[in-house]
Amino acid sequence: MPQIPQSLHELSVGQLSARSGAAVSALHFYESKGLITSTRTSGNQRRYSRDALRRVAFVRAAQRVGIPLATIREALAQLPDERTPNREDWARLSEVWRGELDERITQLHRLRDHLTDCIGCGCLSLETCVLSNPDDVSGEKITGSRLMPERRRSPDPEQPPGQP
Repeated sequence: MPQIPQSLHELSVGQLSARSGAAVSALHFYESKGLITSTRTSGNQRRYSRDALRRVAFVRAAQRVGIPLATIREALAQLPDERTPNREDWARLSEVWRGELDERITQLHRLRDHLTDCIGCGCLSLETCVLSNPDDVSGEKITGSRLMPERRRSPDPEQPPGQP
């Protein structure tokens, strides 16, 4: 991992990429989503403050545990003066995110436990398929595969567009 001299207060996108392990394209994407910011030199090159390293590390850690970028952006926006997240911020935010992750884990366990039931079918059109038709919700409304669109009736001039 390349070392960045302490005297260097601004990093090029290449330096930030090399130090953070994030691809240049990922850094540009993070910037477009408001997760990190840069300034421009007179030659229109991006420059990132050193604290962008911690913000990128924060974003990547949150992504690894499945937190959506929009949620990460909201969390970063709540920090005073858009400062770099610290250990206390991570502890507070990770506690909030823990419930969301627990729910996703429960859903994944349920999916895993029912996956073999659908493999036998192959078409995902079982009446009670837990993947494409959990609790047979579609069976109450229509018959047949939920993945196939309903047959459209000819338009009724008395009905507004999009109404059956």
